[in-house]
Amino acid sequence: MAASAQAVKVRPVSRPAGWFSLAPKDSWRHAAADSAEPKGLASIGTRLRRLLWSWWPWAMLTVWAVVNDEWWWAAALTTLTLIAYLTAPAALPPRYGLDHDFAIDAPEFLPTLAGATGSPMTHGNVVTLLNNGDAFYPAMLRAIEEATYSITIEAYIYWAGDIGNVFATALARRARSGVTVKILLDAVGSASIGEEILKTLKDGGCQIAWYNRIHWYTLGRFNNRTHRKSLILDGRVAFTGGAGIADHWKGDARGPDEWRDLQIRIEGAAVVPLQTGFAHNWQQTTGELVTGEHYYPAPGTPGSLALQTLLSSPEMGHSVVRTMYYLSIVCARHSIFIANPYFLPDAVAIDILLDAKRRGVEVRIMVSGIRNDNWLARHNSVRLFGRLLEAGIEVLEYNRSMLHHKTMVVDRLWSTVGTTNFDNRSFAHNEESNISCADSDLARQLHDIFLEDVDGCTPVTFDLWKRRGLKARAQEWLASLLQEQA
Repeated sequence: MAASAQAVKVRPVSRPAGWFSLAPKDSWRHAAADSAEPKGLASIGTRLRRLLWSWWPWAMLTVWAVVNDEWWWAAALTTLTLIAYLTAPAALPPRYGLDHDFAIDAPEFLPTLAGATGSPMTHGNVVTLLNNGDAFYPAMLRAIEEATYSITIEAYIYWAGDIGNVFATALARRARSGVTVKILLDAVGSASIGEEILKTLKDGGCQIAWYNRIHWYTLGRFNNRTHRKSLILDGRVAFTGGAGIADHWKGDARGPDEWRDLQIRIEGAAVVPLQTGFAHNWQQTTGELVTGEHYYPAPGTPGSLALQTLLSSPEMGHSVVRTMYYLSIVCARHSIFIANPYFLPDAVAIDILLDAKRRGVEVRIMVSGIRNDNWLARHNSVRLFGRLLEAGIEVLEYNRSMLHHKTMVVDRLWSTVGTTNFDNRSFAHNEESNISCADSDLARQLHDIFLEDVDGCTPVTFDLWKRRGLKARAQEWLASLLQEQA
């Protein structure tokens, strides 16, 4: 009887004792000595900016205005509360676990990366690098002509113009011949596609859908855009990279009117996750499930490369591409070459890049310079150069034209190409995709491309950065208020 009574006393209940009590703060850290030192401690300025963009101070002020019958103030403060709530980042960077004893070439690296991102390596692939529009647009159009069953496109930018009309004509021709053509366009990025192109596509029988149109009932997701750029043919061949479909990508980056960019052609099993990403967003937009062997053919082995296809979405609550970037940086032992148009490292990224430099890693960062098309990103980027430059990290501004490709090469072994900018918008708000590979030949090609582009760059020195004028600093301060949206 005593034993039974005691058993009754300790029986679990659905609501534990101390229902209103709080768990000890960060108690998990006592069991994780290797995660005890956080990266990216926020400065006072960063904390104030985060407070400014937090919804709850504005909500409290709204309550105050209502209580005091200040209805105009209440309306304005309600609007600010809503804006702050809707624009809050959906994914935050990791701050612990960013100190690793193993290198890129260690056996632990690939399994760790696959596990941390949920993106396994797929074998039997072929990758071709295509530099600038003169190379990638003809290759993409040839692949469209050769498609037999299906063509799927997911694009942030498809704009009116000559190249847009060329693609529309080619896609409509294949649709009329019996190929199923599905095109998913971002409702903001491709808003200027124009009626002529839409008419050509629709008259040809292409299916067009708009990702995340802005309506009153979709305001909760308006900041989520698809920034992916994928063209997938018969589920076997895919193109992805930095470029959309617009006239400024034509040419060979010979001057300001010809953007510098890079696409890759993939053949093999690594195409399937890109198709999956398209299919998920297509279903979310249209309600149609994409199925069948015309989209997901039986796997083949056209090549020997093992690739990792990464799909990022704010719905995950974290960015798998950011995870890949950060793990690659902390595991670097010799060199890190980053080329990215919008380089806005958060405090965590700055810390791990400084750590890499301190352990003897050569760190070179190439960004878009005076040709940058984004005022907000440009001034935030320059503002953040200081600590990197002071530590001896090399920053290069590409000024021949707008640099727009997104690549990273680590230790001349690990490389990645994709759609993801090194900024909070790509990491925390957008649908993105990257292809990564542990192959010295592919890494060497991307490394050599980086070195060739140095000829179009102007180095940024710490002394030059310190001497920038009052006007530049004022613009940077204004831009800093919106850093999380850049």
